[in-house]
Amino acid sequence: MPEPSYLRVADALRAIISGADPGTQLPSITALTAAHDVSTGVVQRAYAVLIEEGLVLARPGAGYYVRSAAAPERLVRRQRVPRGEGSPTAVTMARQGVAGSWRSETATAAATETVAARLCIQAGDPVMHTSYVYLADGQPSYLAESWEPMAVTGATLIVLPEAGPYAGIGVADRMAVIGIDVGVPVERVTARAMTRQEAHALGAAPGGPVLAIERTYYDQATGRAVETADITLPGDRWIAEYGLRPGGSTVPPCQPSPHSPHEPGPSSVPGQT
Repeated sequence: MPEPSYLRVADALRAIISGADPGTQLPSITALTAAHDVSTGVVQRAYAVLIEEGLVLARPGAGYYVRSAAAPERLVRRQRVPRGEGSPTAVTMARQGVAGSWRSETATAAATETVAARLCIQAGDPVMHTSYVYLADGQPSYLAESWEPMAVTGATLIVLPEAGPYAGIGVADRMAVIGIDVGVPVERVTARAMTRQEAHALGAAPGGPVLAIERTYYDQATGRAVETADITLPGDRWIAEYGLRPGGSTVPPCQPSPHSPHEPGPSSVPGQT
């Protein structure tokens, strides 16, 4: 029985990959269809096999590249940065030595039942929906889908999260412009497998682990939900960190005890010394 065409193309690509450095761009789909006299779908399936094997990295709009065998350095995501510092993504990545940026698409939409329940509005109510691909040093690193009730922002200058005079400064700072203090968001975190659509956007292998975060910001004065988002963090790239140690993030990881190992410190039990 003859070997399927897509496996033949995949074998040809493995031969190229074996002698190439990580980051090398691989032949385009158009070039491979001509070279192997196959359809576009066959080449796409061949690349899908190599992506799932961890040999190839797909960069949407830019082609296919030899994937590095070394795992990327893990980044830490925190819920908030101090108000007034700008984009939480850019600030958080910059503090870890990474250049953060993002691509986004924004449009009005009707709230689905799920989104409406999270925002405490009616299904079908208008919301501003923004899809994000966040980049670390120019490479896709995580995804987000955000929804804001038009009843909150529709008549204001912050209605477009990524356009206008307050573009790209983050939910907390944008809401502060219209007098809303959102405080720390509520986040629900689960683990699941990466979907094919997510894998395509991230240039990753489908089925890998992700942290799926449902985030909702509330007006601290009224309790009203003003934004909700689905955030998808690849588990091999991100750690989610919550809470703040005394003294903030500048406290060294370990503080030596003022007492020697053989000298007990003051008792924490009332009435004892």
